[in-house]
Amino acid sequence: MLQFGCPKSKDPKSPYAGTGGPAPNSEFKGFDGKTYSRDSGGNIQDEHTAQISNKPYTLSMANTGQKNSGGSQFFINSVHNAYLDWFSAGKSQHPVFAHVIKGKDVIDKIGNVQTNQRDGPSTSVKMVSVTML
Repeated sequence: MLQFGCPKSKDPKSPYAGTGGPAPNSEFKGFDGKTYSRDSGGNIQDEHTAQISNKPYTLSMANTGQKNSGGSQFFINSVHNAYLDWFSAGKSQHPVFAHVIKGKDVIDKIGNVQTNQRDGPSTSVKMVSVTML
């Protein structure tokens, strides 16, 4: 699993990298062009509820495992993580909202980067651009 989107990861050596989310009550623009508001915890509603499994090369909302608890973080599945499906019997609820259709070789390279004791990359990996179709 490759996780991105943490505002506290701008300094990848920070002990808080991977733990942050957006500001409470802030706004963002959805894929549909509409403006949405986050709640007092900085969370958003699970807007994509299609029953798509967390298979390799899918993008999923990172959250606390509870419904409607995502903020800004997301992850790319590198293996099939069916236990993370929001419609599975488990406690974790992670809706899939996209599939990688181009650049799978880049995902594989990032997934093979050496990691440190906190399971973060030993050498920083910065996502510069992603295009959603």
